[in-house]
Amino acid sequence: MRKKDFEKEQRVKEAVIKLILEEGFEGASIAKIARQAGVSPATVYIYYDSKEHMLASIYREYANSTYEYLMDQIRADMDGRQLINALVRGYYSYITGNLEIYRFVEQCSHCPSLSAEDYNDVCRTFAFLECMKDRGVLRRYSNECLAAILFSPVKEISAEYPAGGRTAERLLEELIQIVSDAILL
Repeated sequence: MRKKDFEKEQRVKEAVIKLILEEGFEGASIAKIARQAGVSPATVYIYYDSKEHMLASIYREYANSTYEYLMDQIRADMDGRQLINALVRGYYSYITGNLEIYRFVEQCSHCPSLSAEDYNDVCRTFAFLECMKDRGVLRRYSNECLAAILFSPVKEISAEYPAGGRTAERLLEELIQIVSDAILL
C-alpha cells in the first residue's frame, strides 16, 4: 500500500476547493480533481474512499478550522463587549484571510448531503453561546438568533469589503455596537 504524502493531500484539497467553486459539485470529478492537483486518480483514493467522503471530510476540516480560529480569539477574562469585538473581528479576519475556504464551506453548508456534517460545529457554537448566557454575558435569546445576529452581518460586510479599509472598519465598529446593544446583558 502506498504511503500518504501531506503535500499531495494538500494539493488535492486545494484542487477540490478550486473546482467546487468554479464548477460546482457535479463538475468536480475525481479525474478533474486529480488533474488539477497534479496527481493520479488512484492517488486521490489513497486519501479518500469516494468523492462524497472527500467532500465531507474536507468540508468538516475547514468548518472546524473556522470554529477553532474563532475560539482562539476568545479569552476567559473578556467582558461582553470584548467578546463581541473578538468574535466579529475574528470572523471578518478569518473570512477575508481565507476567502476561498470560506466560500467552499458556505457552499457545502447549503448542500443537504453535506450540511448534516456541520452538526457538531453547530452544537459546539451553540454550547459556547449557552456558556455565555450562563455566565450572564448574553441575553437568553435562541442560539439560532444569537448566531445569526453575530455572524450573518459579518458575512455581508466581508462580501462587500474583502480588502478591509476605513469603510469596513467603520461598519465593523458600528456592528459591534449594534450587536452589543442587542444581545449583551
